[in-house]
Amino acid sequence: MSKMLTGGQLVARQLKKEGVKTVFALSGGHIMPIMYGLREEGIEVISVRHESAGGYAADAYARVSGKPGVVITTAGPGVLNCVTPMVEAFEAGTPLIHIGGGGFQNMYDSGVAQDSPTLDLMKTVCKDAKRCLVTERLPEYVRGAFRRATSADSGPVYLEIPITTVMGKADEDEVAFPEADAVASAVFGDPDRMNAAAQMLAEAKKPVLVLGEQCRYSTLHGEYVEKLVNYLQIPVHSTFLPAVRGLFADETKNELFSLGEAAVAAADLILELNVNNLQNLGRAKPPAFNKAAKVIQINEDKNKIGFNRDADVGIVASPGAAAMQLYREASALVPQVAAGAWVEEARQLTAKARKFFSDAKTSEAQPPVPGRLAAETVKFLAENAPDWHVICDGGDAAQWILYNSVARYPGQVVKFSNLGTIGTGAGFSLGAWAADRKPVLYYVGDGSFGFHAMEFETFVRNGVPVVCVISNDSAWGMIKLAEGLSKPDFIKEHGHHSVNLLQDMFSYEKMTEMWGGVGIRIDRYEDVIPSLKKIMDSGKPGILNCEVDKEAYSPRTLGFASVM
Repeated sequence: MSKMLTGGQLVARQLKKEGVKTVFALSGGHIMPIMYGLREEGIEVISVRHESAGGYAADAYARVSGKPGVVITTAGPGVLNCVTPMVEAFEAGTPLIHIGGGGFQNMYDSGVAQDSPTLDLMKTVCKDAKRCLVTERLPEYVRGAFRRATSADSGPVYLEIPITTVMGKADEDEVAFPEADAVASAVFGDPDRMNAAAQMLAEAKKPVLVLGEQCRYSTLHGEYVEKLVNYLQIPVHSTFLPAVRGLFADETKNELFSLGEAAVAAADLILELNVNNLQNLGRAKPPAFNKAAKVIQINEDKNKIGFNRDADVGIVASPGAAAMQLYREASALVPQVAAGAWVEEARQLTAKARKFFSDAKTSEAQPPVPGRLAAETVKFLAENAPDWHVICDGGDAAQWILYNSVARYPGQVVKFSNLGTIGTGAGFSLGAWAADRKPVLYYVGDGSFGFHAMEFETFVRNGVPVVCVISNDSAWGMIKLAEGLSKPDFIKEHGHHSVNLLQDMFSYEKMTEMWGGVGIRIDRYEDVIPSLKKIMDSGKPGILNCEVDKEAYSPRTLGFASVM
């Protein structure tokens, strides 16, 4: 005798077929049939305190695992609370599946509670958005969402399921469950264009490779990226796109993967793999990228070839497959290049560009400058926890920890995208841990910490080992500092606006009293490492609240001020 299944059970079964092991959600009546279905299928549900944090968690899960992340939200405000995470994922090209609840379809447009234009809204902020109105077609719609999210131009997809659909029932024998296509594949580039690109690489004196964020989700034959880099001694730029740091090489073992950011301004040839030339890369224009350089753009999405910067050679191909072709072509044209003048120049350019950061590492100022706090934090990690995730959150604070950190594996370092979404850190910490169960160093400014502070209850409830470092300047630092830099006379006369100021050294560390964790407040850099060890040894989520110099700023803040 056949069995009748609810829409929620159908969704859960298809998610399992897609290989989903963990989803992020917040309770809601419109999605409870799915929750029960997930429980039946043995899929882990990590419940958050705010849908936005759940969206960020699903995003980080994808960046760390390389597989789609899933967030499920209830109708109306539940879906709406996840708008910013969807845009964040869109900017980063993250394959994120957002399943949202919907009202009773037979009561649409009648003023029923939570009947919001969520589908229309989601169509504007993500890659694709659809609504399923027929219960037995739910598996088909779930499969379609995964297919679209993971295609060449990977990104977030929204699927809305009205409560009438999810509570409806269908005969198990009459429902088609599509099988997820598990075949790994890669697109190889046109041979003639690859030959032209290889000729350009072989003739280049100062090549630089730029890795795009979406390389994270297209790794087949990825070993050839490092082979190509080593063979031609090519500095690599992936600094602002940390999901690909550590993807093709351990930064602690291959220096070339840390020398490209400054070198790209002096390059005579720029090779881009799956790059989206947005503002975080200076739109591939001067002064960030050399105007006179030849450009090879290789992308799985042809719409991104020529975007913001013309390509001398454009090729539709996957990054690993393209690297394989280029390696084979180039190695037949020229002998292996020895590290020489160009690598040394790139090393010097990098040292010059990062002098601001390296000088801060040795600053004796007390309370410490933010750069010294970040440097001591990374020193603690190197000595005690080299495999921990590093989550970069906050405006100015994120820059200091980003430039001090290293990536040994893909997804070790996680930071917001070109959208500039501060407050992502708690969700990112949860998602990064859920992806591989490695502990997390959550580094954040005091302003951004306040967005999702209650997710510490989520950490405690799920046993997530998180050590949070708050770089506390008692302000919305990047904006406050940028205002002082861009209009010093005005600020001197009128003072900083109260909107940019926070309570002086608010005692965030006392929050740990609620869960028996360790909370420590310090104002000296010598205390950073001993304090972090104490928190780590406690085995519980903890907070290190460190007072930092209120006037020190990062180069990114200086650049922001110049724009303002």
